[in-house]
Amino acid sequence: MKGEMKKSLWFFGLFLFIAIQGCVSLPPSPPGTRPIINHAFMNIERGRYGSILKIYIEAEDPKGYMFRIATVVDQVGYGRYPTDWIYLKPQYQHHLIGYLQWNTFSYHASWMPEWTTLTIRVSIVDTSGNESNEVVFPFEFISQVFPENPLSPPFDQGNIPRLGHIGIDLFNPLELEDERQRSDRLSHE
Repeated sequence: MKGEMKKSLWFFGLFLFIAIQGCVSLPPSPPGTRPIINHAFMNIERGRYGSILKIYIEAEDPKGYMFRIATVVDQVGYGRYPTDWIYLKPQYQHHLIGYLQWNTFSYHASWMPEWTTLTIRVSIVDTSGNESNEVVFPFEFISQVFPENPLSPPFDQGNIPRLGHIGIDLFNPLELEDERQRSDRLSHE
């Protein structure tokens, strides 16, 4: 009885592994092709801590297979955060138009200093690892409220889908320094 159960679990695991591999494996993109971001736009360049940023992109890879979107954030006073990956649905393999959403509120920072500057870089990677052109957006935290920029073509046509959420949690360098100083004081007592 015990041996039959182990054998059944082993076969079930093997079946599950093969099924998953078949579902997620996409064909490699042909050599010499890469995705191209044709249009890109961000709804605001300055805003309060907790602002919701929307990065609109239109891209294509007619002969290849777009696989995921890379977002990299550099913060003055902190540095570069790990890349955030958004995996694309199958309908976006050859052409996409949509937006990435990022809520700049973070669980690691209770506030963000005025004039903290971010550089947001977005690119697309295909199934062979070829990277598209990179689009770059500056953003600055300030206490004033600014209206969102009006959508530019081709994003002003309505019903633009959200492609995913950017999952980068920011750190406040000043809070990190305060924590480091508290830790140093405690270790010297």
